[in-house]
Amino acid sequence: MRRISLVAGLIFPLLLASVSAQEFSALARIITDTSHLIDRGDSVELQLTLSQGVPYRVFSLDAPRRIVVDFNEVDFAGLDIENLDNSKIVSGVRVGSIAAGWSRLVLDIDRPLAVETAGLTISADSTAQVLIHLAPSDVSTYSENSGVPDSVRFQPSSAAITIGNSIQRQTGDRPLVVVLDPGHGGIDPGAERGDVVESDVMLTFARELKEVLVRAGGFDVVLTRQDDDFVPLEARVSIARQASADLFLSLHADALVEGRASGSTVYTLSESASDIASQKLAERHDRGDLLAGVDLSNQDDAVAQVLMGLARVETAPRSDNLANALVAGLSETISMHKRPKLTAGVSVLKAPDIPSVLLELGFLSSERDRTRLTDKNWRGQAAIGIRNALQQWAISDAADAQLLRK
Repeated sequence: MRRISLVAGLIFPLLLASVSAQEFSALARIITDTSHLIDRGDSVELQLTLSQGVPYRVFSLDAPRRIVVDFNEVDFAGLDIENLDNSKIVSGVRVGSIAAGWSRLVLDIDRPLAVETAGLTISADSTAQVLIHLAPSDVSTYSENSGVPDSVRFQPSSAAITIGNSIQRQTGDRPLVVVLDPGHGGIDPGAERGDVVESDVMLTFARELKEVLVRAGGFDVVLTRQDDDFVPLEARVSIARQASADLFLSLHADALVEGRASGSTVYTLSESASDIASQKLAERHDRGDLLAGVDLSNQDDAVAQVLMGLARVETAPRSDNLANALVAGLSETISMHKRPKLTAGVSVLKAPDIPSVLLELGFLSSERDRTRLTDKNWRGQAAIGIRNALQQWAISDAADAQLLRK
């Protein structure tokens, strides 16, 4: 029996680096009968028996608190989570694929837990056992030590960090290419209140909005996801660039702990947030980057940063005009937040050459908004407001482009 152990710590990097990749042929799977998630007093023990050893890492994330175990790669098909999870301390277990070649298991926790020990044992029959012990921690220590490890081996898409082929600005002589980005999805459901889940509501609304736009004519509409799938933030931007998008509209319905936010809000990109609530929203939305192990803001080289800065000189005011148009259009059909236009440093808005805005259609933390978001007629009115806004923006933006040409 061969044991691969860890140096004690709160965040563990990628493991099994010394094991040859040739030893891992087909996808590993979890053997539920000899796996468990149980409480040991105030601590938690996660034991996973795998059909073969695979590289993995374990770390903690904050806001909300969760323990993350990444594998390269595990097939979760057939995993019986109900039989696996016998912990009262862990409030939820989620599994799924997060990127090509990578799988993730997430433990939702209501109290701070530190990764006390973790190790992987490979038996003579090539099966492997991952054993992780989580011990109680204090809030400040947990927050200080949470985050994605530096030894990330995910490969970011080159389209997300380079300018590539220039996107031709629309001048009104062709359909407007609109990319709708229903937030979250798959292993990252977003905000949840009761049986209302942000990722589901936004996918439904994106489909409805697409139908309204296509029926109106003059729009080619692309969705960043068609189903309940996890799509990393950098991949969403890449989809928009591949579609030669004229605009990118990210759709969300978040939940706030602070305050009693209600009504729709339109966000544009800024280095600094408009207020504390905007900063919190940015942190929550950027969890998708953390989930994929990619922080776009740290991936740009010096040349790319200069090119992006130049591109944003033109794109930023176009995004601002788009936000103004959406506020005006939506105000005619639905209720807006008391501050309907705000700024936040959200990664999904960082496409340098595509006018991009993020629309919080409502807040699941508001009972009134939840009622509206689950009402098809109300969503229809919101879609009409967005349609009107995009039609007006397209005309104005095309006129500006014509003036620039002269």
